[in-house]
Amino acid sequence: MTALLNEILSHALMITGFVFMMMVVIEYLNVLTEEVWQQGFRGSRLRQYLLAAFLGVTPGCLGAFVVVALYSHRVISLGAVVAAMIATSGDEAFVMFSLVPATAFRISLVLFLVGICSGYLTDTFLMTKETGPPLCDREFQYHEADSCNCFPHGQIKEQWAHCTMSRGVLTVVLVLFVFGMFTGQLGPTEWNWIKISILVVSGIALFIVATVPDHFLEEHLWEHVAKVHAPRIFLWILGALFFMHLLVDHLHLSDWMEHNQLIMLAIAALTGLIPESGPHLIFLTLFTEGAIPFSILLASSIVQDGHGMLPLLAESRWDFLKVKAINLLVGLLAGLIGYAAGW
Repeated sequence: MTALLNEILSHALMITGFVFMMMVVIEYLNVLTEEVWQQGFRGSRLRQYLLAAFLGVTPGCLGAFVVVALYSHRVISLGAVVAAMIATSGDEAFVMFSLVPATAFRISLVLFLVGICSGYLTDTFLMTKETGPPLCDREFQYHEADSCNCFPHGQIKEQWAHCTMSRGVLTVVLVLFVFGMFTGQLGPTEWNWIKISILVVSGIALFIVATVPDHFLEEHLWEHVAKVHAPRIFLWILGALFFMHLLVDHLHLSDWMEHNQLIMLAIAALTGLIPESGPHLIFLTLFTEGAIPFSILLASSIVQDGHGMLPLLAESRWDFLKVKAINLLVGLLAGLIGYAAGW
């Protein structure tokens, strides 16, 4: 039992470490490219669907938050929100890319295309308009403080001379993670493309942590990623791995799941209605163990959207319910089509 717990703990630490570093990279790229996608939304409906689905399919909840903020100020249509929420898998996308990268790319492409089509159909049949009072009365802003120089060449030495606790802690954690990968205590023991990819991402994350301004590091990497997302992801991964082991190895429910896939499909889709990152990991873990097929994972990925819908829930419960109902319908339909096709 101790050996099993150590194995699960090691696996959870490795996945969480990789997810954390990917989040650091995505946050960095998000700030660097902010002005580009801000202007891109002001165009045709098709451009809105394309950009919204792209932001949605980007791992994490940042893209979904941006789309909801734009909708709250009536910059984009409800169909664009649907496109983003169908495309997004929230923080689970990071875990998916770390566990099953080939499947993650495949499912991301499907989510992107389904999101665009669903957004178009939503606006066509619901005749959603951009006009009308904004849901949010505050002046629309894009974190002007974030428009900073992500590589302040002349300040890097000074930043390390007065190193903050958050920069020191993040640097030590990343160095320890890299050491664990090199020594084989974390991740694959043999040198393969997975291990090399993780080390490359680790190096990029270390560079970002070592060079970004204090504001960026404190507000984005420390307060947002390290203190909020990383602990939650670790606990959900740990719980999902243990739950999967309990279902498959102790309760021997793998045969039942294999013979009741439609019930599992319905459970996965309904679980996706929860506006929370984490529950989806149970179905991702079951998929990686071969307990459920791709169609069930696809349905779960379409319906769930991590934390992306929480801001919309705060602004308009009616719009929140509309988007979730559309996502549930699309997820069940796509899952049934995939099931009938033998996916």
